[in-house]
Amino acid sequence: MRPRRTDPGRRDRIIDVALELIAEVGVAGVSHRRIAERADVPLGSMTYHFAGMDEVLREAFTRFADRVAASFEAHLSAAADGEQAVTAVVDLIHELSDRAGGRDQVLTYELYTLAARDPRYRAITTAWMARSRHELERHFDPTVTRQLDALIEGLALHRALDDDPFDRTLTEQAVRKVVGPVPTPRPGGGRR
Repeated sequence: MRPRRTDPGRRDRIIDVALELIAEVGVAGVSHRRIAERADVPLGSMTYHFAGMDEVLREAFTRFADRVAASFEAHLSAAADGEQAVTAVVDLIHELSDRAGGRDQVLTYELYTLAARDPRYRAITTAWMARSRHELERHFDPTVTRQLDALIEGLALHRALDDDPFDRTLTEQAVRKVVGPVPTPRPGGGRR
């Protein structure tokens, strides 16, 4: 009898491959067979690990949203003051639009398309936006935070899809228009 092959990372690999395929061919082009083939797993692994394609997609998009939210956290938690927070937002916009040749933007809009029609996917986008706004609120008031959250997505989309993407100067100008005057820290702490 042949020893049973162990593959403890199989489920994670399937989710990662699902994201790769969604970025390449869109949700409509993804199937159990394509994922299994690309992940180098038996087709039966798909039904062993997931109740159906909907579960694969929800888990894949949840992983994606968690990764992008973690990027917000990394950028914004490192900012010590308002000026650094503005720089962090500009960096974040450029990272999101440049990452993997715009791959994240494709994934974002594939998720948004599903979320527009299905509350289960909207729950993913709602949780993602809440996490992003929470990180922005470390430095900005709630009204500015909502505006910045939308600006980040819009500018990242335009940079990712434009054949001649704009530079950091335009991005910073847009962020500063939303943020307004950045309070300067006082010696000994606090803002003025």
